[in-house]
Amino acid sequence: MNSSLWKQQDTWTRKDFILLLLLEFLFVIVVVKYGIQSLYQIWFSNTLYSGTLTGFTIAIVLMTGLYFVALWPQNLSWREVGLRNFSTKYWWKIPIWLLITIISSVIVVLLTSYLGNSVDNSKTESLQQNINLLTILIGVISAGLISPIYEEIFYRGFVYRWLRVRLGMNWGIVISSLIFTVAHFPTINAMPVNFINGIVFAWTYEKTGSVIPGIIIHGVFNTIAVLLTVTG
Repeated sequence: MNSSLWKQQDTWTRKDFILLLLLEFLFVIVVVKYGIQSLYQIWFSNTLYSGTLTGFTIAIVLMTGLYFVALWPQNLSWREVGLRNFSTKYWWKIPIWLLITIISSVIVVLLTSYLGNSVDNSKTESLQQNINLLTILIGVISAGLISPIYEEIFYRGFVYRWLRVRLGMNWGIVISSLIFTVAHFPTINAMPVNFINGIVFAWTYEKTGSVIPGIIIHGVFNTIAVLLTVTG
């Protein structure tokens, strides 16, 4: 594929886009986050374990849906959703984009803290209450590995690309970041940071044509957040 062709066209329909959004906002949020996660909580009686397993379930659901809706029917590979190599000239920019992500997130957290907002959630609270090597490892795997991989493939590789082709870069970045933000419901307190991060991650995909830099930045950022949680 030409390095910029993905910005100009794709073979997906509006029906594909709507089906995958329904999978996220109906099945994932309603069935998984409320129904299945409640079952996991009963099983484990621990929000860190149940939340981690919920994240893994969401990853399986969204990646399976993406494959059977957007890829398999047209015999497309995962390269179509950004899992492809990128120019080596961008490697040195990854630390810069990571720094931008960290600084912008800190600014947003400081601004929203004046309104009494906190980015803590049940998983971070559970992690803080039971800090050991196992819980830290679970937190890093969940937030620093599983979430970045499936979220960058789904929200940037598919959602942003679909919007980018039809609405252009600016609207594509804004709308895909809004979708990414709302998809984190019910963790409303973290949504401002999610929106800012969504913009940075979409920008990295826009520049490199690959979701891999976004996965790296997303993963490192989340890992830092986990480590700050256990040391804070």
